[in-house]
Amino acid sequence: MSRRARSHPAACAVILLLASVAAGCTREKPPPPRGVLVVSQEQQASWIRNFNPLTTATAARWPTLAGIYEPLLVFNSVRAEYVPWLATAHEWREANRVLRMTTRDSVLWSDGRPFTARDVAFTFNLLQRFPALDRRGVWGFLSDVRTVDDRTVDFRFQRVFIPGFDEIAAQQIVPEHHWKDVEDPVSYPNENPVATGPFTEVRVFRNQVYELGRNPRYWQRGLPRVEALRFPAYPSNDRATLALVYDEVDWAGNFVPAIERVYVRRQPENHRYWFPLTGSSIFLYANTTRAPFDDVRVRQAVSMSIDRDLLVDVALYRYSRPADATGLSDAYVAWHDSSIAASGDWVRFDVARANALLDEAGLRRGEDGRRRRADGTPLRYEILCVAGWSDWVRAAQVIARGLEAVGVRASVRTYDFSAWFQRVQAGDFDLSLGWSFEGPTPYTFYRWLMASSTVKPLGEASMGNWHRYGSPAADQALHAFELEADPARQKRLADELQRTFVKEAPAIPLYPNPSWAEYSVARFSGFPSQENPYADPSPNKLDRGDCLLVLTALTPR
Repeated sequence: MSRRARSHPAACAVILLLASVAAGCTREKPPPPRGVLVVSQEQQASWIRNFNPLTTATAARWPTLAGIYEPLLVFNSVRAEYVPWLATAHEWREANRVLRMTTRDSVLWSDGRPFTARDVAFTFNLLQRFPALDRRGVWGFLSDVRTVDDRTVDFRFQRVFIPGFDEIAAQQIVPEHHWKDVEDPVSYPNENPVATGPFTEVRVFRNQVYELGRNPRYWQRGLPRVEALRFPAYPSNDRATLALVYDEVDWAGNFVPAIERVYVRRQPENHRYWFPLTGSSIFLYANTTRAPFDDVRVRQAVSMSIDRDLLVDVALYRYSRPADATGLSDAYVAWHDSSIAASGDWVRFDVARANALLDEAGLRRGEDGRRRRADGTPLRYEILCVAGWSDWVRAAQVIARGLEAVGVRASVRTYDFSAWFQRVQAGDFDLSLGWSFEGPTPYTFYRWLMASSTVKPLGEASMGNWHRYGSPAADQALHAFELEADPARQKRLADELQRTFVKEAPAIPLYPNPSWAEYSVARFSGFPSQENPYADPSPNKLDRGDCLLVLTALTPR
């Protein structure tokens, strides 16, 4: 059967579910009032009221990070450029040891108090007082943050560290007058936020739905044009897909199987999607603290046992493509070196070569066809992934089948998200799917894949580098990158990082993740699209402020 004609089980399940729901429906739900944008970004059975943009202890409700609160600058990941936001200018001083930021004038907090540089300094000093809030690790390179005047703040560095600009620019700013008396900002739920963003008013908050109204004092005159944001609770991806298909939702960031058939064809004049490959790259992480995954030959053999063409077909409906050996997504087109990528043949599906590498590593096959360590112990591994993430589960199944073909017993083990995340952070796994960590340059991407400074002892939670890999060669290139402000020299150092990654294969790239975005233009216009790619279209892109570009561009019809 041709690839085009083949039916996927998940797509069939969704279509059958749609048909059964349609058969039982007597009437469609009435649409929300004009100007109310319905968003599906989180899958939760019920909502917990938390709008704390700083804490990592609990999950803040969308769009706390980019919609309620705002960063100093927004990084447009599609155009690879910074957009001035709460800060309008910056300059390096004192031989790149001091970063001076100029804040925007005439910005008000949503309670009417003026926003000043004092709020910026307060926010960063709060991160120093409560290290659990410092999720970007800014106090690993900062020594002091203080105001020069009401519109100027200086960030003094412990050392020259040019990538520190990216982390400072992305930090959400909170108001000093509201937060200075908060006893425990780590656990503070911030149920009634005071912020500078376009949506700050909690109009409704119930277990099954909440609404955020627009900020009446927003600093961009006439914006937002959207009256309010509404968030129904959908307990599963299937339920969220149904809501999207039946026009209960205007904007979503969900994985939708067979989207042309399931979504677009139902209402082609209004139903749209755009999945640019600018999301994080998806990897198979092999725990390098556990033999035999400490051997580069074994990691390369595992990689060569994976049929990535089949994987992106079965798991992703061809929404993506197989990764190359650099692991870089389309967010790094300007940095990517195709000749370096081509030198990494270990991402090609080659069972014969995989078998040869495993033989070379001393993992010989027994009479039963199973590979064993030198002591006779058979190779048997679980591939961890998140339950309910159907694309990951199917990808893991393809990987397991490939490992079986080279004599390695493999099975897929699913956990709910919190249990999975706890295990990978602690390094309690052999093989696991996972995402990469992104930034405006490849520095952040490769730092979390290869820097010795990011390697934590087993059992200690790690934000990234779950596979516990440190590369002296990468350390040298990363350190040089930290000192370099010249873009041309940065590009050469990025090439060196790509070469190191291709040579050492510290983790196994599978595919660049699409930036999921589905939307209906029946009630709102202005969404980014392939024809008008002014920003990333996904509601999932919060960390560096992309969502603000969309929320301030939408217009009710």
